[in-house]
Amino acid sequence: MTTTTTETETQFAQQLFDAYQTQHALTMADFTDTVADEDAAYRVQAQLTTLKNQPVGGYKVSLTSEETQKMFDAHAPLYGAQFSNHFLAAPTTVRLGQLMTPLVEVELVFKAKEKLSPDDSLDELRHKTTVAPGLELPDSRFADWFPDLPKNLVVADAAVGGLVVYGEERDTDQQFASVDAVATVKCSLTHDNEHLKDGVASEVLGNPLKSLHWLVGKLAAQGKSLTAGQRVSSGTFVLPPFLTAGHWQADFDQNLGSVQLDVTND
Repeated sequence: MTTTTTETETQFAQQLFDAYQTQHALTMADFTDTVADEDAAYRVQAQLTTLKNQPVGGYKVSLTSEETQKMFDAHAPLYGAQFSNHFLAAPTTVRLGQLMTPLVEVELVFKAKEKLSPDDSLDELRHKTTVAPGLELPDSRFADWFPDLPKNLVVADAAVGGLVVYGEERDTDQQFASVDAVATVKCSLTHDNEHLKDGVASEVLGNPLKSLHWLVGKLAAQGKSLTAGQRVSSGTFVLPPFLTAGHWQADFDQNLGSVQLDVTND
């Protein structure tokens, strides 16, 4: 991938950064032809990451199910850089005013215990990571973005990164006896004690470890790496609802525990 941004890409990154700072949403139609392809979109994302000038605490992987790929006319996942202060340990409280038009996703969150390699097998990734239950709050700098935002604009906008709330972290190889076991995790999502959705980990590329493996390979192809301490929100089990005020809770089986999030209106 060419790493030099064009003038148009640099201007677009600045506009995304301004929207990020001011929370004044951009209009999708104004940017339909701004990024020519996925490589250009990742260059914009990289420039946006530089403008934000914060430590990258990890990544989020999006479009990891057949359903979401069809929605965004994609044939593969995509990723977005997430800053350290956007990963929040549960239980926690978030203000709606911190975000623009957020959703709620149920995820497994992995953390690298050492630098990960694209040559790592799924089983090696199981040994080299911790795992935690998670709620991701995707958000976008574009108005009325879900589910109509073009894929390359999703990429440019840091894969519509918002916040990631994670529960107790445990060694993945202690939590799961095999790679296949990771795919069988089930979760129930509730809001103010009302059951909303059930999901299963196999929705994430068949196994969330495959999502992690894809990310490590994609980063390597771009001259980047996933290093010790960085986290990965690996993909949603369910089609996400919009985030609203109240108490959100995701309960995972296989002794993974729960993630609790309170959202206020201010």
